[in-house]
Amino acid sequence: MPRFPVPAGQARVEEVILHSRFITTVGPAHSVPEAKAFVGHVRAEFSDATHNCFAYLVGPPASSAQVGMSDDGEPAGTAGRPMLAVLSGSGIGDIAAVVTRYFGGTKLGTGGLVRAYSGGVKAGLASLPRMDKITTVKIAACGPYAWIIPMARLLPGFEAAIVAQSYDAEVTWLIQVPEEQHAALVAALLDLSHGQIRLRDA
Repeated sequence: MPRFPVPAGQARVEEVILHSRFITTVGPAHSVPEAKAFVGHVRAEFSDATHNCFAYLVGPPASSAQVGMSDDGEPAGTAGRPMLAVLSGSGIGDIAAVVTRYFGGTKLGTGGLVRAYSGGVKAGLASLPRMDKITTVKIAACGPYAWIIPMARLLPGFEAAIVAQSYDAEVTWLIQVPEEQHAALVAALLDLSHGQIRLRDA
């Protein structure tokens, strides 16, 4: 997926269910090490909690190549797996969630635990700030000085930007563009300049 939503920051929600306190923290995880660091940070913050259960999904929404989860002492399958199921169905990628539980003395049962942990993640997602993650590519372009202004005017329409340029006998531009816009931008540049701008992938 060249473009998909990811967390733009963290969200935290809290709920008390049958005297147990559940604190859900959701945030970005652009790599497995980042996901593990996120989990470690929350665990350190709530080191006195009864459980710090987690799930993470690195990559596009619903991908399963880089996922992780833990029940952290809760009955098997009652915390990490339902949390991961919510993340996988959220339409958001590169995301991690930790649900911290302070046991209140009343057992919730298997179904109650699944509802508590999955519900906490759903509540966290509801208040989570989001942004698009965009896969980009670079194009090297070279052409006459006359194309400096037309180039600058054309690029924003393709969400593209000049990240470097140099001046010699001609101008050389290094352009960054969303992968999904690459072919259209190349066609537009060739059409605009009637072939005077030469292009190659950088």
